[in-house]
Amino acid sequence: MARAALLLPAALLLCLALASSADAARKTVGVYELKNKKGDFSIKVTNWGATLMSVIVPDSKGNLADVVLGYDTIAEYVNGSSYFGALVGRVANRVAKGRFVLDGKPYHLYINDGKNALHGGHRGFSKVIWTVKEYVPNCDSPYITFYYHSFDGEQGFPGDLDVYVTYQLSGPYDLRLRMNATALSKATPVNLVNHAYWNLAGHGSGDVLRHLVQVFASRYTPVDKSMIPTGVIAGVSGTPYDLRRLTPLGSRINLVSGGGAVGYDTNYAVDGDGFRRVAFVREPASGRAMEVWADQPGVQLYTSNWVKDEKGKAGKVYQKYGALCLETQAFPDAVNRPNFPSVIVRPGGVYKHDMLLKFSS
Repeated sequence: MARAALLLPAALLLCLALASSADAARKTVGVYELKNKKGDFSIKVTNWGATLMSVIVPDSKGNLADVVLGYDTIAEYVNGSSYFGALVGRVANRVAKGRFVLDGKPYHLYINDGKNALHGGHRGFSKVIWTVKEYVPNCDSPYITFYYHSFDGEQGFPGDLDVYVTYQLSGPYDLRLRMNATALSKATPVNLVNHAYWNLAGHGSGDVLRHLVQVFASRYTPVDKSMIPTGVIAGVSGTPYDLRRLTPLGSRINLVSGGGAVGYDTNYAVDGDGFRRVAFVREPASGRAMEVWADQPGVQLYTSNWVKDEKGKAGKVYQKYGALCLETQAFPDAVNRPNFPSVIVRPGGVYKHDMLLKFSS
């Protein structure tokens, strides 16, 4: 029999309904677990924001630790602003001045990051209740699929959009994410991202400056002071952004900055095409490693530059550089940059984003 989801109190559901929509009152928010056969690799997810809440993996000695930042309760995810583990959209990352022109028509998005739109607006896909379409925990490759219908005009975006995300333990220590979205009525930009914060020593264990990082990208997209790409796709050679060889994160972090904060918050143009290796991370003390594969043109390396005194799971308090994000994605502000890979999905067209995280120790 399928393991039952952990359900929330009715009072909290009412609060969530107010934060979402009239329909949300008839939906249930739950926490769902997937485990491998051995029982030493598991994840927990919730249909609030299709969020990845925990990833428990062994180290080289078999000791288990949760390697993603997050919260203990759904209420904290509702109120949080760091996007811990969230499925971000309709368009992740930034859109300059919250506006774009598509097929000759101007669109204006919700502004929530200075003068720009960030991660789909103030109530993007990370701040809504998703429907659980399938939950299959008891099989060789357990999985769960969430669904969300984004309506025409939501946060300023054009057209109705049907969105699905599947989390699956596709191998003994492999986590696969499959994201797809179908445009139903109008052309629209789409860029879906999983915003997990990783610390392979264990969440709340300190900073990630000793993590060794490799990003398979020979180019990146420089940004202006408001974190909007200049439109240039520059080479990393001879810059602190060159992570093509395995590099201690702390060795260069003081040489880079973005948006007024020291640290990486950088979109890399991943080398090659199709489904390919994007990045590799290893934490020397535990021996844990994570390999990232995806089919998207870019990956955002973010080193938690703005995290400060954030109360997380199990009483841990997260600080600056306490985790890193590797967000496979389309390029930021691509909807306003014709030289960037297109993010436009036409009616009847399907956006697809496949991501694989391979853990080892």
